[in-house]
Amino acid sequence: MLQNKKDYTFWFATGSQNLYGEESLREVAQHSAKIVEGLNESGQLPFKVILKPTLVDAVSIRKTFNEANGDELCAGVIVWMHTFSPAKMWIRGLQEFRKPLLHLHTQFNKEIPWDTIDMDFMNTNQAAHGDREFGHMVTRLGIERKIVVGHWSDLKVQSQVASWMRTAIGVVESSNIRVLRVGDNMRNVAVTEGDKVEAQTKFGWEIDAYNITDIAEYVQGVSKGDIDALVSEYYDSYDILLEGRDPQEFKEHVKVQAGIELGFKQFLEEHNYHAIVTNFEVLSGLQQLPGLAIQRLMEQGYGFGGEGDWKTAAMVRLMKIMTASIPNAKGTSFMEDYTYHLAAGQEAILQSHMLEICPSIADVKPSIKVTPLSMGDREDPARLVFTSKPGKGIACSLIDLGTRFRLIINDV
Repeated sequence: MLQNKKDYTFWFATGSQNLYGEESLREVAQHSAKIVEGLNESGQLPFKVILKPTLVDAVSIRKTFNEANGDELCAGVIVWMHTFSPAKMWIRGLQEFRKPLLHLHTQFNKEIPWDTIDMDFMNTNQAAHGDREFGHMVTRLGIERKIVVGHWSDLKVQSQVASWMRTAIGVVESSNIRVLRVGDNMRNVAVTEGDKVEAQTKFGWEIDAYNITDIAEYVQGVSKGDIDALVSEYYDSYDILLEGRDPQEFKEHVKVQAGIELGFKQFLEEHNYHAIVTNFEVLSGLQQLPGLAIQRLMEQGYGFGGEGDWKTAAMVRLMKIMTASIPNAKGTSFMEDYTYHLAAGQEAILQSHMLEICPSIADVKPSIKVTPLSMGDREDPARLVFTSKPGKGIACSLIDLGTRFRLIINDV
């Protein structure tokens, strides 16, 4: 189960005005209710849409947007102009809104009712007019938003709304992410460094540093009973690859990782952190470099970055949140580019890491293995090994260029 998962919702706000009278506004409200009901019952959206009262003046618009700002479970607002809604009355509310915005350019009817169309219909059903008026103002104010065009019942439109919802969740979660740095950055490494003040300013990330001994105290305080119970869970959940090692000696190595997992998780929960970074150069108080422990924490939804890479740790957490609701998602993991395959026409990059690959990408039942590791100067760590799922994926890397952050995304 994904740790710290919230039941986010999205608000649906319809724009109109008082010019057309109460009867028309009742029709607007009915149409909006049916659209929201249809979206929620479509099975395509990962989060619930909540209908808000029709917005007809600057006061109601500003009030709604600020209520959305204050609702921690509201991850964004979907706006639709059912009729012509004068855009100047949206200015203050839009300026004060601080969450993701989707402009749904749609209309209630899928087709024009040629045989019955009259001026009453024309006055009320003016999305073609109202949405353009609204779009002009949002553009003039320089407000970032997503625009989805088409009939609200179409699968393509619903899929685009669903995709935006997942992105919006990433934006909202980003403002709350807290990263635990254990042992700081690996010495002399540049790419894992970065401006933490700017990251909190731009993304909302809080990146805090602790000594490894602070967390090691939690690891050392885990009871033998809790360790034995988790080891039993390990042995029930995974295959065991002894590869000639003595079974009892093997289990002692696994017990160390169980203690690390329980100690790290207790620290993360008590201090409300969503991601963690470690550094194999600083392991005071630990018998092994965290391997199996970190793999399982990642699978539970925590972000991770190696050698102090807090930017990657936050991105892993965000990607896990954003993909949690995708049916048959193939998983998310921290990795690094390690080595190239440069045969002409077969170019590839082998991505890996020495221990910490998330089993959420496993195609088969993972196995526990204990293997020597020169890094860290500690005893042989236990780790999970597996064959990953085949197929398409997305590789993301956030880098600090000194004057700005750059997010690089590749299809792989």
